[in-house]
Amino acid sequence: MKKMNILASAALTTVALTGCNDDIEMRRPPKFELPELPVVEDIHQYKAPMYWSVYEYCYVKEQQGVSNSDMDITPSEWDKIIEWVATDLKPYGYDMVCTDGFIPMLAQDDSGYMTHYGSMSLKDLVAKCKEKGLKVGVYDNPLWIHGPRETKIEGTEYTFANLYYNGSTEVMNPTTDDMWFSWAVAENPGAKEYIDGFFKHYKELGIEYIRMDFLSWYEDGKDRNLGMVGKGYGRASYGRALSYIAESAKKYGIFTSLVMPHMYNDAEVEAKYGNMVRIVADTGGGGWWHCSAADKGKSYTNWPNCMNMFDGFTYWSHISGRDKVILDGDFIRLNTFSTDAEKETVVSLQLMAGGPVTVADQYNTIGNNTKFYTNSELLELNADRFVGKPLSNNLNDPKNQIWYGQMTNGDYVVGLFNRNDASATMSVNLSDLGIDGQWKARDLWKHADEGTVSSISANVAPHGCKIVRLSK
Repeated sequence: MKKMNILASAALTTVALTGCNDDIEMRRPPKFELPELPVVEDIHQYKAPMYWSVYEYCYVKEQQGVSNSDMDITPSEWDKIIEWVATDLKPYGYDMVCTDGFIPMLAQDDSGYMTHYGSMSLKDLVAKCKEKGLKVGVYDNPLWIHGPRETKIEGTEYTFANLYYNGSTEVMNPTTDDMWFSWAVAENPGAKEYIDGFFKHYKELGIEYIRMDFLSWYEDGKDRNLGMVGKGYGRASYGRALSYIAESAKKYGIFTSLVMPHMYNDAEVEAKYGNMVRIVADTGGGGWWHCSAADKGKSYTNWPNCMNMFDGFTYWSHISGRDKVILDGDFIRLNTFSTDAEKETVVSLQLMAGGPVTVADQYNTIGNNTKFYTNSELLELNADRFVGKPLSNNLNDPKNQIWYGQMTNGDYVVGLFNRNDASATMSVNLSDLGIDGQWKARDLWKHADEGTVSSISANVAPHGCKIVRLSK
């Protein structure tokens, strides 16, 4: 969750496969009936993105007391950011910079859609990035209304005024006003065309990635921390809205990242209509807390279902896979971690789970941490669209610290993660992972061959990991 001025325009020491089973049932989101919705085929063809986000810059400013309306990134600062990303990160596959919330999102032309992120024209930002071989991603939501009410919706007789809740649509919380956002109601006349115009607008700007937030607020108007935050337009409306979004995003070739969804019905709608979905609370202050410690072992029935990355990836691992929805563990701020072992873990976890690697460190905060983002051997997993699974998806089973999966060339990758505060001797027989025979092992962080093995055993540092690639 990123508060923003959206309307500014208008102790285990040993972990082994013999660990006892846990009988605590995880709390999963409830089920709700849906109307029949359209099928949008072949949308899960993307690999997880690798990019830089403005998140840390904005988050730190907000923590320092800078109001969202006063927050900005100047063109000269953008030049420094783009040069750094192009020089230090792009050679390793980080090919995009992306906006986020916090800074005013302004509609300053007749289209009524967002044209400026603070003082920076998106058109100019795209040009700056293109010159350096980078793409631009935008934080926006096709259901947010930016422009004046009298703005015409292209291809219709309707205006933006027709998109607002008008009392005729059944909502879940009719006496509650929407907080922060003006929502376009999916059932209203012109809404489908408005959403299509949104994606057309961004395609014409050269944008290929949209990160859309606060989806749970649209669906039922409830927030676990803030309580009632809006009218809640209902499950059917939410499903219809995401189907419109998926259709237009595919039409214009734009990648969609779904943020803050409740994931009801086992993520039925999100997994069907989104390219990528957030499965954990916001990064915030980052560090080991967000990676593994926050509410460790707990799950909730609505957003956010899990409070740390490790639990989120574990909890939702059953819906991910090659040619399935991508799981997003949110941004990484390596400068907030305490040890090299933790830094290796947070990057490895994202890649083992098939998630994006999103750098939020800045050129003036990253220090000597670039090396953790640029491990070429590990980044091969992303290029291969690798998606691993934990040995157990139970949040309180120590076997969830063992991850494994297979690459397209037949190699396997196995990860041993130590979430504990003390060193742990960890071991796994390959046969217990369904991997038969002897394999050549290579440690992807040590960049060292380790002979031929039929099992993996290591003493893993506190909060550390061992990632091994197995080949014939």
